[in-house]
Amino acid sequence: MEEQLFSVALGIAPPMYINEIELDTKEGTLNIQLDFYKGSKFPCSECGAEGLPIHDTEMKTWRHLNFFQYKCYIKLPTPRTRCKDCGVRLWIPPWGRTRSGFTLLFEAFVLTLAKEMPISKIGELVGEHDTRLWRLLGYHVRKAHGEKDFSNVTQLGIDETSSRKGHNYVTVFTDMKSGEVLFATEGKGADTIAKFAEEMPKHESTVDQISEVAMDMSPAFISGVATYLPAASVTFDKFHVVQALNKAQDEVRRTEQKINPLLKGTRYVWLKNEYNLTPQQRKQLKSLSKENSKTARAYKMKVTFQDIYRHISDPEAADVAIKKWLSWATRSRLEPFKDFAKMVQRHYTGIIRYFTSRLTSGKMEGINSRIQEVKRRGRGFRNIYNFITMIYLETAGLDLSATHLK
Repeated sequence: MEEQLFSVALGIAPPMYINEIELDTKEGTLNIQLDFYKGSKFPCSECGAEGLPIHDTEMKTWRHLNFFQYKCYIKLPTPRTRCKDCGVRLWIPPWGRTRSGFTLLFEAFVLTLAKEMPISKIGELVGEHDTRLWRLLGYHVRKAHGEKDFSNVTQLGIDETSSRKGHNYVTVFTDMKSGEVLFATEGKGADTIAKFAEEMPKHESTVDQISEVAMDMSPAFISGVATYLPAASVTFDKFHVVQALNKAQDEVRRTEQKINPLLKGTRYVWLKNEYNLTPQQRKQLKSLSKENSKTARAYKMKVTFQDIYRHISDPEAADVAIKKWLSWATRSRLEPFKDFAKMVQRHYTGIIRYFTSRLTSGKMEGINSRIQEVKRRGRGFRNIYNFITMIYLETAGLDLSATHLK
């Protein structure tokens, strides 16, 4: 009776059968020994040819889902078939895959846990070394990623993140329409764009279909896109532009506060958007803005530039407004703003492109937040490969349904 129950539960069917079930309470294991009927024939695992004779057998063991508190193992003297086209090949049973050592149900269980728990903790839970689990995870994630279709991708976001604080950078490529990660690779140079371009043909796509790219003003990214994505128009992310503008504002304040004590402790009064100020900060801003100070003039210039982003949608009107603002900044005698104006002029085409593409880093920031959560949950990764595996698992929208577990 117990052999019949386990046969049904495990999906064991002729020509295989359960030969023996051994429960070892001392070791905490349940061992299910399988065998096959004499004279059975099996398909070739490589070409699929049916009805092949058995050359010999090789004992294999697969870790299965726990049976209550007991580790469950399936053991089988696995046939090796002789195929006239492929030679001698090890038969792969329906519950396993080549060189795994785990059943597909066990692997599916680990994949489910990996979205919620650090791999080291999963290893403790199931009693397996995390190196084996990383190998399992990497196989299925990379297989599912390899089947991802890029053919409809036209708008690309490029950003960088670090696997650990201060070093080991990874460049992430995002589909700006779906918000899913397409590709991630080690580094942050122009060669990362080359690697993405090389990856595209593997996913039914070409570099010529990328018409828009949103990114920061990294010289390496600029060079890489120009070289490897020649059909793409570049949009420099407005948040990075405003970040540089805020830096110029703060430099003016820090220099002036040395001779104007009223400006001490007012950094966030000038940097925050007015609607984010507390009532006290709003009152302070109103008072300080009336002062004939460089910081107050810088603030007016900053708000005017931000208003171009906020209120102008027509590209031609934006072009006129920004050029007018640049003339004002150049004549302002505020060195940080003159430097900012030079930066805008150097990157003008990509900055003004925003008013046509309307691309921002919003989706990329959302992706980056999820990646940071992966880093916190993992408490560091042994290598970049594992880190990228988790990026794909969490953010690439992979299909990890049962159809991939084979």
